[in-house]
Amino acid sequence: MPKSIDVTRARALILTRAQLRGRGHSERDIEHLVASEVLRRVRNDRYVAVDDWRGLWNEGRHLVEVVATHLNSAEPGPVFWGPSAAVLHALPLYRLAPKNVHTAILGARHGRTVAGVVWHRIPVDSADIVEIDGIRCTSLDRTILDLACASSAPVSLSAADAALRREAVVGQVQDADVAGEWQARMLDRAEHSHRPGIVQARRIIRFADGRAQLPGESVSRLHLRNLGFADPDLQVHVVGSAGDDYWLDFGFPRLRCFGEFDGKGKYLDDELRGTMSAEEVVLAEKRREDDIRGVTGWRMARWGSSDLRTAAVFGAKLAAFGIRPPG
Repeated sequence: MPKSIDVTRARALILTRAQLRGRGHSERDIEHLVASEVLRRVRNDRYVAVDDWRGLWNEGRHLVEVVATHLNSAEPGPVFWGPSAAVLHALPLYRLAPKNVHTAILGARHGRTVAGVVWHRIPVDSADIVEIDGIRCTSLDRTILDLACASSAPVSLSAADAALRREAVVGQVQDADVAGEWQARMLDRAEHSHRPGIVQARRIIRFADGRAQLPGESVSRLHLRNLGFADPDLQVHVVGSAGDDYWLDFGFPRLRCFGEFDGKGKYLDDELRGTMSAEEVVLAEKRREDDIRGVTGWRMARWGSSDLRTAAVFGAKLAAFGIRPPG
C-alpha cells in the first residue's frame, strides 16, 4: 500500500553519491544501479531507492523531488509554488503527478524551465512566504488560491476541503462560524485578484467543505453537483442500537439512503487499520452497516475511486443503487 510522508522522511530517503560511495559503491556501481532501476535519480546528485519510490503516493514522490531541489539550491532556497507548495503543506493532489517542480520567481526575471524546475514569474507578497522544516513556500491560503486558479476542479477542491478541515472541523463536526470566516477570508483574496482562473477559484472556495475526510469524498460531492443532485447531507450522525456513534459520508433523505466513499486505505493501510487485520476491518464494516440499516431503515450505497473517473461513470454507479437526481 503506498504511503504518505513528511519532509523529514523525504530527506531521509534521499541519498547523495558521496553517501552511496560511503556504502561501498563505486561510480560504475551507481550508474549500474540507476540503469537497472534499483536507484532513481531524482535530481543531480540526489537518488532514491526505487523500492522506496514505488511505495509512495504521488504526493510523496513529488515531495521527494521538492526536497531534493531545495537541497541542491543555494540558501535561502527557492519559494515553492502551486502543487510543490501543496505537498509541503501536506495537501492532497487528487490523481495529479506533477512532471516538474514549481517555484515562484521573486523579482523581474522571466519565467523559465530548467532541469525539471519551472520558475513562474508571478508576484508573491513577503507575508505569503512561509517556511516548513526550513523550506520556503507560499502560505497555505495562497497555495489554495493558486491551485484553485491553475488546477482542475477535483485537484483544487480536494486541497481546499483539506485546508478548511484543518481550520474548522473538530472530530466530524464543522464549526459553521469558523468555516464562514475561512470562506470570507479566501473570497476577499479572490475578489482582489484578476489573474487567469480566478472565476473558477471563487467557485471552488464557495463550494469547499471541511467535512470531507478524503479527496474521494470531495470529488464525489463535485460529481453529485454536476449530475444535478441537491446538496446531500454530509457526515450524517447515526446512533447505533448499542449507543455507538456512526458518521456517514453522505445522506440522501429523499431517497432514504446513505452513501459512502470506500477508500482502500481503511483495509490496506497499516496506519489506518491499527492492530486490526484487513479481514477484521471488513467484518467490523459489515457489523456497522447492518446496525445502521437496522436502526434507520435506510439503504446503503458504497463506491470507490474507480467509480469517480468521470461524473457519468459515477452517475451510472449511483443509478444502479436507485440513486438519481430529482427531475
